[in-house]
Amino acid sequence: MPPPLFDAEFAQRFDALLRWRRDVRHFATQPVAEQDMAELLTQAALAPSVGNAQPWRFVRLRTPALREALAAHVDEQNALAARTYAGQPRYDDYTALKLHGIREAPELIAVFCDEQALAGHRLGIASMPEMLRYSCVAAIQTLWLAARLRGIGLGWVSILDPQTVTAMLDVPPQWSLIALLCIGYPAEPSDMPELEQRGWQSREPLADRVFER
Repeated sequence: MPPPLFDAEFAQRFDALLRWRRDVRHFATQPVAEQDMAELLTQAALAPSVGNAQPWRFVRLRTPALREALAAHVDEQNALAARTYAGQPRYDDYTALKLHGIREAPELIAVFCDEQALAGHRLGIASMPEMLRYSCVAAIQTLWLAARLRGIGLGWVSILDPQTVTAMLDVPPQWSLIALLCIGYPAEPSDMPELEQRGWQSREPLADRVFER
C-alpha cells in the first residue's frame, strides 16, 4: 500500500498536539479505560530504538501499598531537594509546587531499560550503550503524545532515588529505571506548562539553543 498522506490539516493538528502536551500533576478521579491503556502501550512500542532492540520494559503498578510506599519515598526526596533552595528566593516557590500525582493518578507505570536486551543483537551500542536508554525515552515521548491524543495526561516523576524504586519493584538486576509515570485525565487541561503558569520557568527562545559549526 502507498504511504499515507500527511496533509496541511494534519500538520496543523499535529502542531496543536505538541503544544498541548503537558506534564500533569493534578488528576481528575475519572479512571482510564483498560482498552486505552492497552492502546497507549501498543503505540509506545512503535517508537524507534537502537538496533530495533525495543529495550523498554513497562511495569504497571497495581498494588495500593506499593503506590503509597512510592509516594512516601518521593515526598521524602522532595523534602531533601527543597533544602537545596533554603535561604534562597526560590524556596517558597519550590515548596508551593505540586511535583507528583502518585496518590491521585489512576495509573502508574514504571519504565525500565533492559541493559542486556537480546533483541537487536547489540547493534549500535558498542560505543554508545546509553542509546538503549535513549530508546526508552523515545518510547515515553511516544506514549506521552498518544495519551494527549486521547485527552489523557502524563506526569514524569523524577524526584526519586532510582535504586530505591528499583528495589521496591523487584525487577531483574539488568533493568535500569528510566521513569515513573503518572497517567490519567488532567483536572484542568492547559496549553501552558504549569511551571510557566506559576512563574518558575517560561519557554526560552529556540534561537538561543540552535548552533552552527
